[in-house]
Amino acid sequence: MELKNLKLGMIGGGAMAENLVRGMVQAQLIPAENIVVSDIKQERLTLLREQFGVKTMLDNVELVIKTDVIILAVKPQNMRLLLEEIRQAVTEHKLIISIAAGIQTKTIAEGLGGKGRIIRCMPNIAAKTLASASALCTGSGATAQDMTLAKKLFDAIGITVVVSEDLMDAVTGLSGSGPAFVFVVIETLADAGVRAGLQRSVALTLAAQTCLGAARLVLTSHEHPAVLKDQVASPGGTTIAGLAALEQAGLRNALLQAVAAAVTRSQELGRS
Repeated sequence: MELKNLKLGMIGGGAMAENLVRGMVQAQLIPAENIVVSDIKQERLTLLREQFGVKTMLDNVELVIKTDVIILAVKPQNMRLLLEEIRQAVTEHKLIISIAAGIQTKTIAEGLGGKGRIIRCMPNIAAKTLASASALCTGSGATAQDMTLAKKLFDAIGITVVVSEDLMDAVTGLSGSGPAFVFVVIETLADAGVRAGLQRSVALTLAAQTCLGAARLVLTSHEHPAVLKDQVASPGGTTIAGLAALEQAGLRNALLQAVAAAVTRSQELGRS
């Protein structure tokens, strides 16, 4: 099926759903009128409808019936009730893609009574700017064609990788939660610039662009970050002095612990 003819449903109209809708519409991947979003909050539906031109409804079962691919964009705590609600409408012809952190494809398949073809995805907030780091894994009934379709959907909002499901908690902790960790880094770099005498707006622009440029260099040069770091750190210079301060303050360990804590929480959500 061509994407322009695809009927895409999205259950849940929260922040991540908004990011996905924005990304897919901006990328002109699917016509806005072919995207249907449901949510319990009418104000969210009004916002999405007016801002992006998508269709909206309150009835999750009706959404499943009228669409080909359904993205489950609800909080993990609400997943079991949702699966019970839509089970009657799901058939083997429906492709179900869950973006709920920690919820295994096995749990989704069981909740749907073994019906539907299941794929799990973990995008991140950068979908808002078509720069998401997303990971996909296959679940019950999903075919190679289903994965190809899912990858096309999420490639439109950034970079997509395919992993085995046992690694999805690691993905959640790294790229799912990771933007928040980077935001703290950017904020702190900007604070340091202000402390050194820069105007707040100047410091924030420089900090954000520095992180963007460094990330782009890693992705485009294909060199190890350590190699790139050494290219900046000249003997006896300013950068090596700053790097020594980072080591003394334990930045590496702090980031390691942050990702590990997020991974553990993802595992807990899956068990609950």
